[in-house]
Amino acid sequence: MAFVAALLLGACTEPEDATPTPLNTDLTVAGSSGAPPDLQYRAPLDVPAASSEVVWPGAGAELADGGPLLLNLYAEDLRDGTVLQNTYTDAPRWRALTDESVGRDLRDLLRGQRVGARLLRLEEDDGVPVALVVDVLPTRASGEAVPPVEGLPTVTLADDGAPTVVVPPDTPAPAGLVVQPLVRGDGRQVEVGQVVTVRYTGVRWSDGEVFDSSWTAGAAPLSIMIGIGEVIEGWEQGLLEQSVGSQVLLVVPPDLAYGATTNPLAGETLVYVVDILDAQFPVTEEAVPEGTDGAGTDTTGDAPADQGESS
Repeated sequence: MAFVAALLLGACTEPEDATPTPLNTDLTVAGSSGAPPDLQYRAPLDVPAASSEVVWPGAGAELADGGPLLLNLYAEDLRDGTVLQNTYTDAPRWRALTDESVGRDLRDLLRGQRVGARLLRLEEDDGVPVALVVDVLPTRASGEAVPPVEGLPTVTLADDGAPTVVVPPDTPAPAGLVVQPLVRGDGRQVEVGQVVTVRYTGVRWSDGEVFDSSWTAGAAPLSIMIGIGEVIEGWEQGLLEQSVGSQVLLVVPPDLAYGATTNPLAGETLVYVVDILDAQFPVTEEAVPEGTDGAGTDTTGDAPADQGESS
């Protein structure tokens, strides 16, 4: 099915709760932001003509042609409620607003939309009636800026949000973990067991040199689960209870980073600037009996590498 296959390959203000939205006389999209949609219809449901709808508009940054996209995607086969795709089972997908990345139909639907929107596309794909719901997530931190703190590294941002970090010269590294918000987002708080999607840059305190970044050309955000040891302890402690949409400065001493390991960063105090883009509990897939109201729920998190990233 080409429509769904293209997506599989290839500061936001969201409503905390949403009432069911009738998009046609036969199908209703219910559910709140941050969770898979609940598609309510009587299966099988025909799609005589392709159509697109805005379930709710976004209030964040406007999407730009060719620009980055972070999307949660949920698709159902309307013949029987089979779930064809559900990124809420693992992590949102990184795409670009181009035909090659998302296909012409979805590109046209996304054009002019803003971060925070939930969209619906109905289409018959290779003879299969498909409903695709798309949630548009932020690709950089947005919110209230926090005044810088003297003695900590300074951060400046490029037009696309990429941070440049300058370590204060002739200043000893802090002995303990420093967690300093730079931007306070207004999204949900990070909790243990959530898959958290971030963009980050890391530099060494000793010389200010970048050792890793997900802001380089072609790099995707990192998705990791908090609380199971996938990342260094400085991240486990520092990201917990931070809000989605925030940008956080972490200064991580060696004992909460790579300590006395054989990692090239062993013994280093590390400085990270982390944009928190999403945090979601993985959703398990549920079967939908044929002939009942449709509902559905699919994941792939990028495991952090062992060197220079956050693990």
